Amino acid sequence: MSILENLHKIKSLLPSNVKLIVVTKTQPIDKLMGVYNCGHKIFGENKVQELVDKYEILPKDIEWHLIGHLQTNKVKFIAPFVSLIHSVDSLKLLQEINKQAEKNQRIINCLLQIYIAEEETKFGLNFQEAEELLVSEELKALKNIKITGFMGMATNTEHTRKISSEFESLKLFFDRQKNVQHFNVNLVNLSMGMSSDYISAIKNGSNMIRVGSSIFGERA
Repeated sequence: MSILENLHKIKSLLPSNVKLIVVTKTQPIDKLMGVYNCGHKIFGENKVQELVDKYEILPKDIEWHLIGHLQTNKVKFIAPFVSLIHSVDSLKLLQEINKQAEKNQRIINCLLQIYIAEEETKFGLNFQEAEELLVSEELKALKNIKITGFMGMATNTEHTRKISSEFESLKLFFDRQKNVQHFNVNLVNLSMGMSSDYISAIKNGSNMIRVGSSIFGERA
């Protein structure tokens, strides 16, 4: 199947409340323009430099999401335009995002990345750390960010029950925290699911999936 056929197939399967972020990591501009020209304008990148390079070339009505690990010294490069940062894993990073957002006279939407997998290579806050951060005075002091939900990555395994259990744990935590309301906290987004597990993620309550290889094919 072609890229556009893959895209249309996935979108046809999604519930109306689920947002698809097309992961464009390592993909060339012509392929991205093919997706854009068929009407999809929500793209996600793992690396800051690649995100910036593509932003500068591609149409400016694209909604860009940073979905990979973000270092504090890279925030300034995406602060002028990024729509949503999925991978916030510390107060220190939030403070830097807030600082750069203020410089750009913006409020930047962020998701807290929650560690739900049994893999040391993945980043994120545990449930207790996230819960404490959401009600902290340090967070309340940040005027130029908004926490709109959580992001989680399941263990890379073929054990579907384990994957489902990890997604379920984050959905339960998301539901418990929904009563936390502040001017910079409004928990509405749950970003779970990639090409290998987005069906399970949606069944467990995800309303935002990050899909690349199922659209573009496996990277060489």
